[in-house]
Amino acid sequence: MSELQKLIRLAAPIAFAQAGIALMGVIDTAVVGRLGSSALGAVGLANGLFFGVAVIGLGAMMGLDPLLAQAFGASDQRRARELLWQGMWLSLAVTIVLALPIAFLPFLLEPAGIAPQVAREARWFIWLRMPGLWPMFAFIGLRSYLQAAHVTRPLVVATIAANLANLLLDIWFVFGPPHLGAPGAGLATSICSFLMLAVMAIAARDLQRGLQVRREISFPDLRKALRVGAPVGLQMGAEVGIFALVGLLAGRLGEQSLAAHQVAISLASFTFCWAVGVGQAGSVRVGWAVGGRNTAAARRSGLVAFAGGAGVMSVFALLFALVPDKLARMLSDQPDVIAASVPLLGVCAVFQLSDGIQAVGAGVLRGAGDTAFPFFANVIGHYFVGLPVAIALGILLGWGVNGLWWGLCAGLTAVAAALFSRFLRLSAREIVPLEAHPRVPSQS
Repeated sequence: MSELQKLIRLAAPIAFAQAGIALMGVIDTAVVGRLGSSALGAVGLANGLFFGVAVIGLGAMMGLDPLLAQAFGASDQRRARELLWQGMWLSLAVTIVLALPIAFLPFLLEPAGIAPQVAREARWFIWLRMPGLWPMFAFIGLRSYLQAAHVTRPLVVATIAANLANLLLDIWFVFGPPHLGAPGAGLATSICSFLMLAVMAIAARDLQRGLQVRREISFPDLRKALRVGAPVGLQMGAEVGIFALVGLLAGRLGEQSLAAHQVAISLASFTFCWAVGVGQAGSVRVGWAVGGRNTAAARRSGLVAFAGGAGVMSVFALLFALVPDKLARMLSDQPDVIAASVPLLGVCAVFQLSDGIQAVGAGVLRGAGDTAFPFFANVIGHYFVGLPVAIALGILLGWGVNGLWWGLCAGLTAVAAALFSRFLRLSAREIVPLEAHPRVPSQS
């Protein structure tokens, strides 16, 4: 089987699941969008702030990706199972660390210039979303284990079940009793996080059921996972943070600008997830090759992943360019919001290729164990290139929210170029695994 076929077989369900998770946010937006621009802007703002902090924990959990993939690549299933248990301990630790900052975030909204009604709904959305924090982190640990083992069906099952439940719960909590309005979507998502965790836990329990490993907490293993995962969390925090910051700037421009930003960011996040899925599959393939001490195969897997990500995002670029108004109408029935969203979707069409390349680049570098460089690339690209362009065009030159989004485009392009160049340099020499394993088979 060719490398492209292996990548597609692994990437398709992972990308489907990743897009399905993002679809939950799109459904939230579509349901809440019927309440008007104020409620829509509140949900977008709350989601941006929630994930601006939570993504650090998600990234820390993703430090398990290369460790697990390299363990499976070396046929060290016992070590992989041990790392899974350490991942569950890690999910609890990051929940404890991040819960307080997330709970405190809503108090900063009104001082930041957000309208009181928008701030109130965003505050309650965040607080009702918080119960789902731990299951979300634990889900990532289980996902890392199962996808490293090339077991992807549970991802699809969990995604379908969660989306069906989320739609019904959204309608119930937002419109029906107890009439929670926009914050009800946050409670619905929290409940669905537990549902997804349950599906993944059952699948992980059934895989290699009879293997006896150490389950108690191991601080050396946690430190190792954090050394790999902390830069991933910071990298993802930098990326999500820039979008949250642009959301705050859009909010200061008015409810309509914030609502248009939310429509565009929901659609862009959905398409981005397909590139992330390809990147995660590339991370596994590269990790298996590195674990098998086959750098040539790692380079081949990475380059195929880059090509796959670019191909997928090219399709979405065409959709954003050709039918932006139809896409906007999927998430809002407000004519002014739709009109303001269309130019932003045109910007989305331009940066789809860059977004795909940088998502895949972060994935394949993670599979190789290189997580520090993507963090620095994101900080420089987004905050020293993208943010100045956004402020100059959107605020100083008066382009409004459109100018802010052109700044995002500039930052994503800079990051994409840096990550692709880094992988070419890294894979030109031997890539050493993160851990020594007792057996090293030929690369599958």
